[in-house]
Amino acid sequence: MDREHLHGTRMMAREEQLPTTKTKAQIQENLELGLPSAESIRDRTIPLFNRSGYRFSHSTTLGHRPFLADLRQLGGQDVAIVGAPLDAGTTYRSGTRFGPQAMRDISGLHSGYNFERGVDLYESLDMVDLGDVSVIPANIEKSFDQIAKAVAYVHERAVFPVILGGDHSIGYPDVRALAPYVDGNIGIIHFDRHSDLSEYNLDERMHGTPFFHATNIPNAPATNLVQIGIGGWTGNRTGVKNARDRSATVVTMTDIDRWGLERVCEMALEIAWKDAKAVFLSFDIDSVDPAFAPGTGTPESGGLLPREAFRMLDIVTREGLAGLEVVEVAPPYDVAGITSLLGVRVVLDVLATLVEAGKLGTRPDETVKADAATEAAADQTGAVGG
Repeated sequence: MDREHLHGTRMMAREEQLPTTKTKAQIQENLELGLPSAESIRDRTIPLFNRSGYRFSHSTTLGHRPFLADLRQLGGQDVAIVGAPLDAGTTYRSGTRFGPQAMRDISGLHSGYNFERGVDLYESLDMVDLGDVSVIPANIEKSFDQIAKAVAYVHERAVFPVILGGDHSIGYPDVRALAPYVDGNIGIIHFDRHSDLSEYNLDERMHGTPFFHATNIPNAPATNLVQIGIGGWTGNRTGVKNARDRSATVVTMTDIDRWGLERVCEMALEIAWKDAKAVFLSFDIDSVDPAFAPGTGTPESGGLLPREAFRMLDIVTREGLAGLEVVEVAPPYDVAGITSLLGVRVVLDVLATLVEAGKLGTRPDETVKADAATEAAADQTGAVGG
């Protein structure tokens, strides 16, 4: 028997005969709808936003909001959901690449209406889900380029971005994306149990480094960075040194216990907004005690209770935000989806506060007034016509 008699040889010849028409058409459509990738991506068949539905991106939308297939139609909406399924920056337990999918899936529980707050987000906001950024799993720097270009595209069109992580390394490209569109300084309010201010982890920029590099951006100085919840046994001294050298503000759980939620949040707002034109909110799910958020890569006991987190988010959000990221949801370590559920709750609560504060969308009372005015006009027209 020689090589020509092998089934493998025949199948190699068969492959040459198979058509590629539909595949090429799909690639072209994906590039048109999902936009060209960052310049560092050599394979130009990869779109900026994944439109193929394969591998890293195969989930539903957040809250069943409309999926915007054609990115060229972005603009005029209030909120855009962006998935960043990256875990190339984890240093121990990976799995956050499945965070966006898990949060979108569990969000099917929600109706968009919150009785306690008297807000219906789906009535107050025009929300679309853009799907996931096409990250490059084996190359974190190219993934950063992709995420930064994708989120910048949202900022450029004046739509509020909600980024679903992904590990916390995405904090750097998220701030990098915002910086060119803010005419002044950017403040950062960062909830976490870890400082994430090291220059490198294992010789690379990873999930313990985003705010070292973000605060290297000229209009995102560390003096406008406030970190809330830092502490425990999984941090490192390098980040502490960098926080001290750069005059970042670090709030521990001890501070929260001593001074109270309201006072800490007031200080955070004062520092983040000092001489700044915009504030970005970064929420690491591990800032919440792992009793309530076990599905994360680097859990640290003694963190916030969910109700404490919700209260603090309500306070720090009321002055307005330029964007939100929720990171480090790692479904492989979750229990019954409770961490993913918490991540979605953070998103919904922040959006509700922005609506209530008149910073985004249409406030409930404005909707009622508009409806009343419409009804009054209709009544008047009917009376005239009669």
